[in-house]
Amino acid sequence: MSGLRCDRILAGAVLALIFATPPGAMAQEGKEQAAQEAKVAAIPVAASPSGQPQAQSPMPDQAPANETAGSSTEEISRSPGNAEPATQPVAKPDALASLDPADRTIAEKIRDLLGAGSDLIFASQQQRQDIEAFYQKRQFAPLWLDRGVENARKASVTARLKHADADGLDVSDYKLPSFAGGTADALAEAELKLTQTVLTYAAHLQAGRFPYNRVSRDDIELPQALPDGQQVLGKLAEAADAGASLEEFGPPHEPYRRLKAMLATMRDKSGAAGEELPEGPVLTYTRKHQMEDARVPQLRERLGLKGEGPDLRYDAKLSEAVKKFQRAHRLPATGNLDLRTVRELNAPTHDRQIETIIANMERWRWYARDLGEAHVLVNLPDFTLKVMHKGARVWTTRIVIGEPRKATPLLSETMNSITVNPVWHVPPSIVHNEYLPAQARDPSALSRMGLHVSYTGGQVQITMPSGGNNPLGRIRFNFFNRFMVYQHDTPDQYMFAHEVRAESHGCMRVQDPAKYAEVLFNIARPDEHWTAEKVKSMFGGAEQEIKILPTPIWVHLTYQTAFVDDDGKLQIRRDVYNVDSRTLAAIKGDRAVVEPSPEAKRHQEVASTSAHRRAVARDPRGGARDPRGGGFLQSLFFAGPDYAKPRPSRRVFYR
Repeated sequence: MSGLRCDRILAGAVLALIFATPPGAMAQEGKEQAAQEAKVAAIPVAASPSGQPQAQSPMPDQAPANETAGSSTEEISRSPGNAEPATQPVAKPDALASLDPADRTIAEKIRDLLGAGSDLIFASQQQRQDIEAFYQKRQFAPLWLDRGVENARKASVTARLKHADADGLDVSDYKLPSFAGGTADALAEAELKLTQTVLTYAAHLQAGRFPYNRVSRDDIELPQALPDGQQVLGKLAEAADAGASLEEFGPPHEPYRRLKAMLATMRDKSGAAGEELPEGPVLTYTRKHQMEDARVPQLRERLGLKGEGPDLRYDAKLSEAVKKFQRAHRLPATGNLDLRTVRELNAPTHDRQIETIIANMERWRWYARDLGEAHVLVNLPDFTLKVMHKGARVWTTRIVIGEPRKATPLLSETMNSITVNPVWHVPPSIVHNEYLPAQARDPSALSRMGLHVSYTGGQVQITMPSGGNNPLGRIRFNFFNRFMVYQHDTPDQYMFAHEVRAESHGCMRVQDPAKYAEVLFNIARPDEHWTAEKVKSMFGGAEQEIKILPTPIWVHLTYQTAFVDDDGKLQIRRDVYNVDSRTLAAIKGDRAVVEPSPEAKRHQEVASTSAHRRAVARDPRGGARDPRGGGFLQSLFFAGPDYAKPRPSRRVFYR
């Protein structure tokens, strides 16, 4: 059959169907088509993230948008059998119409700047999204202008930014745009630039100016939580005093507030160090003989001791103050006023102390804003541990921390349990680097030390049962973390008499662990009336673990080389891990954006994974540290390619 004949047959069939269709059916079909097209035409128009109108997707029973685009209301009304004209869609009112005419013009420019690929530079993509969402909710009305004129909110925030150095920040980081241009375009651009600056300031104030792995990639894991940008702007919009409302984004911790006050005091005294201390004979103190010198009153004043009139004696109190000064400035802590100490006292140390304060304030921003109603606060360079409850210090003791090449990390974690009579499972690093070589030299060496050697699956394991010679002592305090460090007793009590107590493999040795356990149990389980004697009565038996329930107790390992004591005096401690210098280098270097992450560790989440528990069960003495991270910092998205580079694995073990 030819193609022409086929075409004629098909055409005839189509005509037969058309003429066979009753007129009423055709009319009904036309009505249904008109109604369907009218439904498509009436789809409401939604605003896109940039503020531009955007057609919503049709429902499944509607025609695709590309088909309805060519259909007009006039065409629908002329459809066959359409007895009634289609209803015209109601036009959506302009969202900006309710604004004051002067503000509306600027709002249109703001919408255009955010919607188009403008030249505005934001600190991060998240910051841009927060700003765009905030302005969309307010119909793009300006925040810093009323009827085209700068408002009180703008003046208050600007004044706050000009004094950013009060919190140890750099004023030059917060550029203030000019609103003097006059045109709507210039005002809209200045509006968004100031908003960006304010959000950057709030982020720096709360979370710090750079991700903490600029200081250490291996030894820090902290929340470092950014504020929500939309919430920041919302609070500023509602606050009676916008500038004052920014104060709440700074760390609320008492040590931070004291440092801030001390920073202001020291800046007020800048350049007022007084006359130089004259050089002279070395002054020493002994109980049998107290030297006298005309420089003593001036020395007392320089070190912040209360004056004692014309007394010229170089006494024990003054010698101890000199020793603290020497220790803080990396001089031999002899307590003697020698030539090196005099020259250090006369050196421009004022600025150096201010820098140390600023570095410590920066590190406080990495911690959670709520440290917990009950928490343990460890100050590593001060070698102290404090138990805090409801804002008050209830107990303190000395500790031994990791030596510099095996530094104790900075972290926040919850204490889960206390183990009495712990068994020591020797970490593989010590097994292979120390004990196996010793056994090769002397096959009986390990047994004489009380160590047990066993082999499982070709792997050697060395353990020491609980007892007086166990390096963990009689008790261990567990807070599971990826570094596998914890706090424990020690048979080496002589260490607590040392001035500098950085002598462990990374864990913290506690001077009075039985009393420590008593304090913790009485906070977590007050109805049980624990005492140190009750804890000690459990020593010598089998290993047992006691849960700290139901109250979680947070453990915060901090690095405070500068703090203000209860007498209001600034205390400076030796930078044993060289953290201050690295913090200051990061502050003075290029900024790297800290990005928020939905997987960031939340302070109130008590998360101890079963994997960590199994690891501690196998090796409660220590565990492998993964310098590649995990937890909060691993989930951050940083600017620059450096953070994307894989880092080599290095296994370090602690005790």
